[in-house]
Amino acid sequence: MNIEPNHAPFTLANRVAVVTGAGRGIGRAIASVFADAGASVVIVTRGEQAGKETQSAILARGGRASLICADLASQSACIAAVTEAASEYGKLDILIHNAGVFPQIEIEAITLEQLQEVMSVNLMSAFWLTQAALPHLRKAPSPRLLFTSSVTGPRVALPRLAHYAASKSGLNGFIRAAAMELAKDFITVNGVEPGLIATEAMDALGDEEQARDMAASIPLKRLGTPEDIAYAMLYLASDQAAFVTGQTIVVDGGALIPENSALMP
Repeated sequence: MNIEPNHAPFTLANRVAVVTGAGRGIGRAIASVFADAGASVVIVTRGEQAGKETQSAILARGGRASLICADLASQSACIAAVTEAASEYGKLDILIHNAGVFPQIEIEAITLEQLQEVMSVNLMSAFWLTQAALPHLRKAPSPRLLFTSSVTGPRVALPRLAHYAASKSGLNGFIRAAAMELAKDFITVNGVEPGLIATEAMDALGDEEQARDMAASIPLKRLGTPEDIAYAMLYLASDQAAFVTGQTIVVDGGALIPENSALMP
């Protein structure tokens, strides 16, 4: 079978993309980059004000964006958000589940309620969002399911984040299993594993001095930006990635490469 190479720039023209956790940080960057690539973006976030800021920035650049406020810790909220998005635009081409929570808690101190919230938002919602999106994705010409995972859990560990690590390890398992199961529908399922990314959420992990120390431990000598993750997502959503499924791309500036940071040049 001969396949003509596609040398066109990444474009999402005429596609509808739902982005969860798009009020700030990585989710805002994904929504913005996708809108700039031509997609109609549905911003899903808990915080109305933050969501409006993301939406306003996209609209100001001539993009198309709408806002849905939802707490994805519940199955009903996940279903309602996808249903509303598909109803508004009459279709759904891309679902990006980026929303996540990671309160820092030691294993011996974590409560049932805290563990349930992390698992509900980070992992269980992947099931509910996917279930709700499938009827629409099966009608799409280039359907995509995308997830923001993490290097924390699948590849490395941090203290006081065992619950988060477990949820992201589970998410990677979901990505691979869903890719196998949905291949018959030509739906690709992939994710991105961010390393240390400079977002508001990173502030909870330390002060400016610690941020400089973390950047110094990365081969590329800087923290990542939300846009670094967004452009990896854009590739996975594009036609150029049509033969990629069941994969996660690590975007960490090379942080996982050194056997020991003391050996870095």
